[in-house]
Amino acid sequence: MKLASVILDIPTQALDTPYSYLVPDQAEENDYPIAVGCAVVVPLGGRQAVGFVVEMVDCEPTDVPGGLDPSKLKYIKRAVSQSYFDEEGAACAQWLSQRYIAPLSACVRLFTPPGGVPRMVRTQGGYWRLEQPATGEVDDRWVTLGENADQFKPRKNAVKQQKILQALRSGDLRAAELATEFGSVSSTLKSLADKGVVRIEHRRRMRGLPADGYANGEQFAQPGGFLVQQRKPEPSADAQRVQNLAIVQDDSIVVAPAPGEASAATEGFPAPQCMSYVDTFVPTAKPILTEGQIRALETIRKACDAGAGEVVVVDGVTGSGKTEVYLQAIESVLAQGRTACVLVPEISLTPQTVARFRGRFGPMVAVMHSRMSAGERYDQWDFVRSGAARVVVGARSALFTPLRNLGLIVIDEEHEGSYKQDSAPRYHARDVAIWMARRSGAAVVLGSATPSIESLYHCAKDPRWHQVPLPERANGRPMPAITVVDMAREFSSGSRSMFSKQLTQALEAELAAGHKAVLLLNQRGFAKFVLCRDCGFVPSCPSCSTSLTYHERGNMLVCHHCNYRIATPPTCPECGSPYLKKFGAGTQRVEDDLRVLVREFPSLNGQDVPIIRMDADTTSTKGAHQRLLEQFANAHAAVLLGTQMIAKGLDFDDVTLVGVINADTQLHLPDYRAAERTFDLIEQVAGRAGRAHLDGQVMVQTYEAENIAIQAAATYNRKMFLCDELPKRKALGYPPYVRLVNILAWGAHEDEVRRETGELREEVEKRVRDYGGPGWVVMAAAPCVIAKLRNSYRWHIVVKAPLQADVSRVLLPLFRSRKPSKTVNVAVDVDPQSLL
Repeated sequence: MKLASVILDIPTQALDTPYSYLVPDQAEENDYPIAVGCAVVVPLGGRQAVGFVVEMVDCEPTDVPGGLDPSKLKYIKRAVSQSYFDEEGAACAQWLSQRYIAPLSACVRLFTPPGGVPRMVRTQGGYWRLEQPATGEVDDRWVTLGENADQFKPRKNAVKQQKILQALRSGDLRAAELATEFGSVSSTLKSLADKGVVRIEHRRRMRGLPADGYANGEQFAQPGGFLVQQRKPEPSADAQRVQNLAIVQDDSIVVAPAPGEASAATEGFPAPQCMSYVDTFVPTAKPILTEGQIRALETIRKACDAGAGEVVVVDGVTGSGKTEVYLQAIESVLAQGRTACVLVPEISLTPQTVARFRGRFGPMVAVMHSRMSAGERYDQWDFVRSGAARVVVGARSALFTPLRNLGLIVIDEEHEGSYKQDSAPRYHARDVAIWMARRSGAAVVLGSATPSIESLYHCAKDPRWHQVPLPERANGRPMPAITVVDMAREFSSGSRSMFSKQLTQALEAELAAGHKAVLLLNQRGFAKFVLCRDCGFVPSCPSCSTSLTYHERGNMLVCHHCNYRIATPPTCPECGSPYLKKFGAGTQRVEDDLRVLVREFPSLNGQDVPIIRMDADTTSTKGAHQRLLEQFANAHAAVLLGTQMIAKGLDFDDVTLVGVINADTQLHLPDYRAAERTFDLIEQVAGRAGRAHLDGQVMVQTYEAENIAIQAAATYNRKMFLCDELPKRKALGYPPYVRLVNILAWGAHEDEVRRETGELREEVEKRVRDYGGPGWVVMAAAPCVIAKLRNSYRWHIVVKAPLQADVSRVLLPLFRSRKPSKTVNVAVDVDPQSLL
C-alpha cells in the first residue's frame, strides 16, 4: 500500500502536522498523477478539502508509519494540479513552519505558482466546491499558411477567404487578430483548415512579452534590452515544438542540442517545455576586474566548491563592482550545470538591474516581482519549473521558485528590511537562503555597501562566514565628499527655506553645467500633519493611531497605513479656527518649492529643468517606475526627487549632486535600528553621485549635525558608528547579542486585546521558565508604538533569548496547542526587524 502525507490548505496553527491518506491504485481519467508537490482533494470530516502532498511512502498494512490503523485511513479523492515542488520544497515548508511558528499551509503556499492553485470555497447554499485557479497558461490560436496554400484559389465571392490569405502571406497571425480585422472568422478558418490551406496551432503566450515573441521567427527586444533571434520550427505531423536549452560555455551562451539529442552539457537536465527558440545570443562584455573583485570572486568560487552552505559577505562601497562579481560567479555556477537565484530589494528592482542580468545571460533569466501582473508572475514561475530558466532575479519570493540543482544564492543590498516578510510566515530571506544552501551544497553571497550589524557579527564569530572588502570603486574614482549642513544654524541665521544656501548654490551650478541631481526625502505627501494653532487639534485617522498626512494634490488628508482619506477642512473641526498650519515637508511640498526655486536660478536663463518625483504615489501604476527613470535618463539636466526607493539600484553617469533634504526622519523613531537605518540610508544615497568621470558631491541637511550616525556616514567611518552603537545594543539586550521574538495581538476592542495579551504573557513566561533556561527575558505586555492600525488595537510581548537559543522549541508547542480567541488575533514574529 502507498501512503501520502498531506498538508491541508487551511491557514490555522491547529493543523500542526501533515495528515496521512491512502493513495488510490489508479487515478481517474483526466486526473493528474498523485506525487509530492501536487494539490489533492481529500476528505476531512464531513467535507472535502484541498491539500498538498509532502511525502509518499510504500509500506505494508502491518507496518504503517506512526502506528496508524490502515483501516481508519481514508483515500485521496484525486489530484487537481501538477507537482509544484519536490521533496526539498516540502522539507523547507515544514522547517519554515517550525522556525517561524507559522501555519503549515501558509508555508507551503510560498512554493506554489502565483494565483495558480485550486481551492475549496463555500457557496451560499453551505456546501463546498472546488474552484479552479484564477491564473494559468494562456494558449493563443495561431493561423499559418498550410501546404496547399499556393495551389488554392478562393472563389470570387469568398471575400473573407481572400483577405485572410492575403494577410497570412505577410506572416503568421493570431486568430484573435484576424477576428478584430475581419469580424467572425471561425467558420472560414475551419473551412480553410479542412482543405489544408491554413494550419491552426495552439502556442503558449508569455504575458509581459510581445504576443508574437515566442513563435513567429521575428526579432524582438525582451525587457532588459538584449535581442533574441527566433527560429520558427519545421512543420511536423503534430505541430509540437520543443525548446533548445541555452548553455553557458566559456564566454558565450550557445544553443545545446534539443531534448533527445544527448550531450554532456545537457546531461541531468529535464527536457524543458516549449518557451522560445534561441539561435544566437551575444552576452555583454566582461570588464577587467579589480584586485578586490578578483579576491571576492575567488572566495565565492571556493565557497561553491566547498558545498557546505558557506556565506560570503561582499562588503563593497557603492560603485565597487559588486554586480559584476555576482555575474561572473553565476557564470561559473552555470558552467558546472547548476542554477542561481539573485534577490534584490523590491525598490531596487529597476530596469537597469534586470538589464544587466539579461544582458549577460539572455533568455535563461526569469524575473519575479510584485509589479508584474499575476499572469506574468505565473508565466515566469512556469518558465523556471520547465527547466529553461536557470537564473532567477527577483524580490524575496523568488527564493521559492522551483529551481533545480541550486548552486548559488545572491542577496544584494542584504541589509534591507524588505527581506523580512511582514505576514505569516514571517521569514527572513537571508536565513532561509542559508538553510537552503546548506541542504543543497550551494553558497550564499550577501552584498552591500552597508552590511547589517548581524552579518558583520557572524563574519567575526562564525568560520563559515567570510567577509571580502571592496573599499574602492571599480573605475578608480573617489567616493563623493559629504558635507553635513546644520539646518538649526541656518534657521538661527534667518533662513526659512527647506533648501540650505549650500545645497541651493550646488544645485544651480550642477544644473547649469548640464548635470543631474538626486534629492532624497523619506516622507510622502505635502506635509506630515496639520495643526490648529488656536487649540492644538491634529486631524488623525479614526482607524489608526497616527496623524493624517496632507496631500496638496486634491487637497486631501490621507492615512498612509490604511489609505483613509478626507477633504482638508477649511477650519478646525474642534474650535472652528481658520488658522490651520501644515507642519513638516513631504515630497509633494518639496517638489512644489523646488520648481519655484529652479525657475529663479539666474544661470539657467529660464531653461526648463525636468523635476521627476518618485514615491509610492507616483509609482503606484504598472510601468511608472521604469517610465520615470527613462524620463530622468533622457533629460539633459534634471532633478530626481524621491523617497528611499531612489537611494539604491540607480546608476547614472551624469548624476553629480546628491542632497538629503532631512536626514532626521528615522533618527528618533522608538526602534533600536533607527540609528543603523539612518547611517545606511546616507551612505547608500551618497553612492548615487560621481559614479563615472564626473566628480560628485553630497549635501546632508540635518538638525542633528553632531549625531554619531550622521557624522560617521559623512566620513564613511563605519568603525566610528559601530563603536557607538554596539555597546548600546549589548547593554540594552538587542541583536546581534540576543534573539528577539515579538508576539503581536490585535482586535477591535482594546479591553479584550489587553486582557488576552496579559493572559498570553503569563503562559509565555511559564513556558520560558520551564523550558527556556537562563538568559531568557519576557517583557511586560504593552501597547505597540502604533497602538491602533486599520481599526484594530495592537499590543505586543517582546521575548529576549540567548543568541544560540532554539526559540521555536520553547514557544512552538504553546502556540500549536493554544485555543485561539474568537475576537483577538495573535501572531508570532521570530527575529523581527522592527518593534513598531
